Amino acid sequence: MKSAGWGSGLIGVIIFSGSLPATRVAVADFTPIFLTSARALLAALLGAIFLVALRQPRPGRGDILPLALVAIGVVVGFPLLTALALRHITAAHSIVFIGLLPLATAIFGVLRGGERPHAPFWAFSIIGAAAVAGFALRGGGGGTVAGDLLMVAAVVVCGLGYAEGATLSRRLGGWQVISWSLILSLPVMGVLTLVTWPDGFGDVTIPGWTGLAYVSVFSMMVGFIFWYRGLALGGIVGVGQLQLLQPFFGFVLAAIFLREPIAWTMIASTVIVVACVAGARRFA
Repeated sequence: MKSAGWGSGLIGVIIFSGSLPATRVAVADFTPIFLTSARALLAALLGAIFLVALRQPRPGRGDILPLALVAIGVVVGFPLLTALALRHITAAHSIVFIGLLPLATAIFGVLRGGERPHAPFWAFSIIGAAAVAGFALRGGGGGTVAGDLLMVAAVVVCGLGYAEGATLSRRLGGWQVISWSLILSLPVMGVLTLVTWPDGFGDVTIPGWTGLAYVSVFSMMVGFIFWYRGLALGGIVGVGQLQLLQPFFGFVLAAIFLREPIAWTMIASTVIVVACVAGARRFA
């Protein structure tokens, strides 16, 4: 069961690795608010089709608040804050902050999911987080104060959304959780889409459309199917450490598709946090 959870979680991480590079491309043609609302709207329509086609039961009243927290964290908060951040920093720089996500997810896993990792786990997690913070403070590789603060805020709300969604997934199922969360946010996201609708799309490039499509289908829907299943089966605290592998995949994508430089400080920081995941996993 746990092996299946780790495997599913790894697929989710690989899919999510393309999110920040795709967002970086998309915000060149779309405003951050329109991008955030449009991706949620498109993903919600896709989720609604699945829910109706597969005749899924509606969530209970007690599930509404947790679903709302998932929506705040991963449907609205993380996409919007990262889109705003990527107006100030490069995709490669933003990817390093993903190294903070396992710690944020673990904290919320304890607070909301009831998990209790051993003390050494926190030591490894804090060392990994400190390595990321040290990188940001040194200003390595295309960062700004505004962009860095936005990424930290994005990580916090995302950790909450991950932990809350994983707890719900044990009862409702992974793809059902993200689908209902998207539908719950649909009224707000629909209005925002209309309010921020561009005057025209003639100047939108093919990479811009591709970026929007990727974050709408893969980042907002497909990735969560695997990720929430992984967290539910393998444990929020343990499987959450797989996010430390995400910078490696993200760096490669940013270098290949965006031709962004990869500073040695980025690689050094990532090596440290990935080394920490080995120790953290043992004591999760």
